[in-house]
This record gives sequence, structure tokens and C-alpha cells, in this order.
Amino acid sequence: MSDFRSGFVAIVGRPNTGKSTLINALVGSKIAITSPHPNTTRHAIRGIVNNPEYQAVLVDTPGVHKPKTLLGYRLNAVVNESLDSVDIVMMCLPADETSGAGDEFIAAEIAKYSRAKKFALVTKTDLVSKKNLAGRLLGISQLAKGFTWDEIVPISAAIHEQIDLLEKLIGDNLPAGPAFYPTDVKSDQKIETLICELIREAALRDAREELPHSIMVTIDEMGEREEKGSRPFFDIHATIHVERDSQTGILLGHQGERLKDIGMRARKDIERELGARIFLGLHVKVSKEWQRDPKLLERLGFTER
Repeated sequence: MSDFRSGFVAIVGRPNTGKSTLINALVGSKIAITSPHPNTTRHAIRGIVNNPEYQAVLVDTPGVHKPKTLLGYRLNAVVNESLDSVDIVMMCLPADETSGAGDEFIAAEIAKYSRAKKFALVTKTDLVSKKNLAGRLLGISQLAKGFTWDEIVPISAAIHEQIDLLEKLIGDNLPAGPAFYPTDVKSDQKIETLICELIREAALRDAREELPHSIMVTIDEMGEREEKGSRPFFDIHATIHVERDSQTGILLGHQGERLKDIGMRARKDIERELGARIFLGLHVKVSKEWQRDPKLLERLGFTER
């Protein structure tokens, strides 16, 4: 009888609590985009941790928040859907913040899933002193109402502190079972989705505070050139959607310099992830109120739930 274990692990938390950085550290590849802006993640992305003894399928959820738009409601629906039938729920709680109503709400939601093991991950520990961390740990233990944390683990994904320990704890808490995916696969998301996310990350990083989460990317055309060479070559044409005319100028920059920089950064990331050379053509389009438009949301991949 095999001792191999496998299961699903949901990573939850308020926006910008280190979920995407953590999943990238665990998987060892850029599966989820990271940004200093809250609410960067918009899809339940499955990253896959392959170990000789287990396979953990990580579901990276959007940060739970009070929705103001139709997109916001659908993002929260993704979180609830991701919590169904998972074996472990890991809640990210930054070490340099204090818990409030948002964390209490998420902890109460976690309590509903009695079957799942529950981990509290104290993220970004590299940003605080040991004394302050001790106080934070005490507060987090008191967050659990109606359940007890199975593990409370201080980590820093940015400097890979205690990530190996977390991996071991995940493996130890998964049920016996076969691998769900081939062991050389790191994510089940479509390559087009990853490309769009990498372009969006480059745009968010470049625009800083000037653009809120009004950016969405779609691929218009993607094809492989019939060229001989050691690496494939792809032509990719994508559109960056914004909500207002004024945001177009922000993305373009002076004489198109900012858009050019976004393209260069995104191309470098995409080439690394695809192991291929690419031509990337970017176009900016105003899609007014796309976050409130059901038809446009559906075309962008946010179907009614």
C-alpha cells in the first residue's frame, strides 16, 4: 500500500496579505502575480507542489473584501467556492498589522468548514521584531472562534523563512491518495491566463498608485511562428483594458514610453515562464465600467456564480 498523500489547500486572507508571494514560494515558480496593490489576484489559481511523498494543489483566492462592484461580488464567490471540499485552509495574517473585523469575518467563514485542517500563517515576519511578533501570535490564537488552529506558523515568503517547515506540515496533514496532476506540472491554469496576468502585473507595477484596480488584460491573438531554432517563437497581441479615458494617458506615458517599458518587463517574464522567445504587441482600450458590466465580465472570464 502506498503512503503517498494528496489534497487541496486553499490560501485565504484579506487583500494584500502575502497570499500570492507565498504560493509562488511554495510552487517555486511565478504562478500568481504579486503587486503592492491590494486585490491583485482575480482567479482561483491552482499551483501544484510536487514532493516525493505528496502532491498539494494550492488554490490562491482573491482577498475577501466588502464588494462595491459586480466584480467584487464575483471575487468573493470565488473564495467561497474554493473553500468547498479542501483538505487544508491556510489563512494569511501579516505580522506587521493587527487583526480587525475583516480577519474576524474570514475566521468565522473558515469555522464553517469543519472537515478542513486550519492553519494560521503569520506572513511578512521579516518586517517586525521578535517582540512584536510574539504579541501578534497571541492575538491570532484568539481569532479562532468555534475551532482551534491546527497550526500557527510564522513565515516570510520573501526571504523563504520557514517555508520548508510549512511544506512539511502541509504534507503531514494531507490524506492518503494518488497525485491529481503529472508531477512535472506546476499549475493547471491556461497559458493565456498566465500571460494576461504577467502583463497586468507589469502594468500595475509601473503605474504605482496612479491606477486602481481598473486594469484587465485580454489576448487578441497568439500564434507560434514556423521557425527553426532551439526555442519556439510566439507572436502575442494583447489589450490592456482601462475604465476611463484619462487612464489611457497614464498607461501610455510620454510618447508611449511607459507602455513600452510595461511591454519589455512583461515580455521578459513571459519568455522565462514559456521557455520561448516572443513578440509582444500591446494595445490600450477604454472599456467603460467593465467592473460593473456583466457581459464584459463574462468575456473576461468572470462568469456568474
